Amino acid sequence: MTKAILKFQYLGKRVTTETNHLAVNLESNIAGVLHGKEDVVQMALVALLSGGHLLVEDAPGVGKTSLAKAIAKSLDCEFTRLQCTPDMLPSDILGSSMYLPNLGEFEFRQGPIFTNVLLADEINRTTPRTQSALLEAMSEGQVSIEGRTYELSHPFFLVATQNPFEYEGTYALPENQLDRFMICLEIGYPERDIEKKILANHTFGEPVDNLQSVLAKEQLKEMQQQVRHVRVDDSINDYLLDLVEATRTHEELELGVSTRGAITLYQACQGFACLQQRDYVIPDDVKALAIPVLAHRVFCRGILREGQRQQAKRIIEQILHRVHVPG
Repeated sequence: MTKAILKFQYLGKRVTTETNHLAVNLESNIAGVLHGKEDVVQMALVALLSGGHLLVEDAPGVGKTSLAKAIAKSLDCEFTRLQCTPDMLPSDILGSSMYLPNLGEFEFRQGPIFTNVLLADEINRTTPRTQSALLEAMSEGQVSIEGRTYELSHPFFLVATQNPFEYEGTYALPENQLDRFMICLEIGYPERDIEKKILANHTFGEPVDNLQSVLAKEQLKEMQQQVRHVRVDDSINDYLLDLVEATRTHEELELGVSTRGAITLYQACQGFACLQQRDYVIPDDVKALAIPVLAHRVFCRGILREGQRQQAKRIIEQILHRVHVPG
C-alpha cells in the first residue's frame, strides 16, 4: 500500500465552536450515567462522531448495555435493542416480505436494523449466518433483501456487546466482521468509591432511564460532517502507516492490519481530535487510539481464542514503542 492512500485533501472547512460545544455536552451527559469511565465514554463517542461502529467486550454486569442505552438516550434518534440468540435468523434483523391475502401482494416489513442506534446485545450468541446480515449495513449503510436494496436511516450506529469469558453456545466473530467495528473496548470494574456512588444512584431505579437527549439527529449528522474536516498533517499519515506496516511484518502476528483498518484509524483520529476541541490531529491522538482501533484487527500466532485480545494489545503497545514518533 502506498503512503499516498490516506493523503486526503483538506477542504478548508474548520470544526466550529458549536460542534465542540455539542460534543462536550454529549460526553458529559453520558458520563453522568457511566461513572468513573470517562475514557470509555470518550472512545464510544469517537466511534459515533467518526461514523464507525462500536464493539464492547467485557464481563456481564459492568455496564455494556447501560453505555449503549446512554448513548441512544442522549440522542434524539430512533433506538432499537436486539437480544441475539442462537435461533435468530437474518430476517429477524433485516425484515421480510409478508403476503397480504386481501391485496393479493407481498409487503415488506422492516426489521429492527432500520433505526439510528442499534444495540446488538451478546452478538456472539447468534450464528455466523445471522451475524453476516449486519456486514453490508455496517460497511455501506444499506441492506439487500430478496433482490432489492434498502437504504438505512442516517446516521446508523451499531453498538454490539459480547462476553469474552463464556464460550458455551457462542460463535466467535470472524475477522471480516471484527474489521468493520471501528473501536473495540472493555469497560472494566469501577473503583470502590465510584462503585459506592453507583449503588446510591440506583436507589430509585436505573439512572439511564431518566437521561434526557442533548443532541438532535440533524445536529449529529452535521457534527459527523465537521469531523471529516479535521486536519491531518502528512507526517501523521506517515506515522499512522508506519504503525500499520509494523503489524504486517511483526514476527508474532499472523494477520496484520488491513487497508480498511488504516483508513478507520485515520477517521477515528479525526473524531478524537474533535472531542479534544482541536481541528487538527497530533501524534498523541494516534497513540491513544492505536490499541482500541487496531488490536481487534490482528491475529496472533499460536495463541488460543481466549488469549488473542490481551496478546494483541501487548504487541500493539510494543509497536508503539518501536515506531518513530514525528516531531
